Amino acid sequence: MTDTVTSTDLLADAFGRIRETVLEVLDGLDEEQLAERVGPHANPIGWLVWHLTRIQDDHVADVAGTEHVWTGDGWYERFGLPYPPSAHGYGQSSRQVGQFRGVSAELLAGYHEAVHARTVAFLDGLKASELSRIVDDSWDPPVTLAVRLVSVVADDLQHVGQAAYVRGLLSG
Repeated sequence: MTDTVTSTDLLADAFGRIRETVLEVLDGLDEEQLAERVGPHANPIGWLVWHLTRIQDDHVADVAGTEHVWTGDGWYERFGLPYPPSAHGYGQSSRQVGQFRGVSAELLAGYHEAVHARTVAFLDGLKASELSRIVDDSWDPPVTLAVRLVSVVADDLQHVGQAAYVRGLLSG
């Protein structure tokens, strides 16, 4: 008998790969390396990981109808960043990105693990029929749950790839 792979299995696998790469990128880096910018307006590794995790947290909480892990589980206070609780990095200026300092790899990894666990729990209870649910009608065509989740995967993969590239530049 062959096991059937579902759409949610594929999404969980994709989010798992993001998690693995985030943890690899963060491994062994100190706060200075996490905040280092390879150019005057470049995004540092720490900010990239924080941003991709905040976007995942924001978008999954929105479609799941839950509170953000960031604010609901006290991560906002633990990070102590000079951003409002609603900030997730989208649209931030170079100056604001440069304010990302004093955050450890362990803290970033912990927050990402918490968001990943919430994401997987949401996917675990999801039926395939729910993927066609409209979650944002401000677009034309309206955005379905499937499209939103694939969008988060794509965004996260892009940013974790950027973080891995910056790590390579720093170690080269």
